[in-house]
Amino acid sequence: RDGTIIEDVGYLRHLDQIVFFPWSIDAIRALNRAGLPVVVITNQSGIARGILTEAFVDETHRRIAEQVAAGAARIDAYYYCPHHPQGKVEPYVQACDCRKPGCGMIERASRDLGLDPSRSFVVGDTWLDVGAARAAGARSILVRKRTTTRDELPPVPSRPPGLEADAIVDNLAAAASWILTHVDRA
Repeated sequence: RDGTIIEDVGYLRHLDQIVFFPWSIDAIRALNRAGLPVVVITNQSGIARGILTEAFVDETHRRIAEQVAAGAARIDAYYYCPHHPQGKVEPYVQACDCRKPGCGMIERASRDLGLDPSRSFVVGDTWLDVGAARAAGARSILVRKRTTTRDELPPVPSRPPGLEADAIVDNLAAAASWILTHVDRA
């Protein structure tokens, strides 16, 4: 979500901080038109840390959904992990399988939506996203992390040993194009 669909502001604490990258809604619409479900999976450790509430994260997703719908596109589902082992708000202080690079959110989305992870693509801006994709048996696309549209495109972050992305692209539009050319081979 943050750094892939919308600008990454650190902990998004106010709804007016939701700023879409200019290509995001077009990319989501292209995937929708191809009949591909679009699902957001996001670590939201700010809940465990006492910075955010689940209600605020839900409201954030409602606001994102409204803006995406205004662009004639849709996100089919949202999943978030509120946990962090070093959090301070019970019951969120825990290690879990849903926090990326764990694949719990991908597995839950697959069950809920009838998706096959081996025919799915995970797009994200960190190696945690790639790790979650690998753990679930999905294909992975690493988007070069950009905090805002104005930022220079950064170099690819150092790759953890043994972890490979199927593709490394500049933004969500490039990821959508890559998916659309590889979907039949998934």
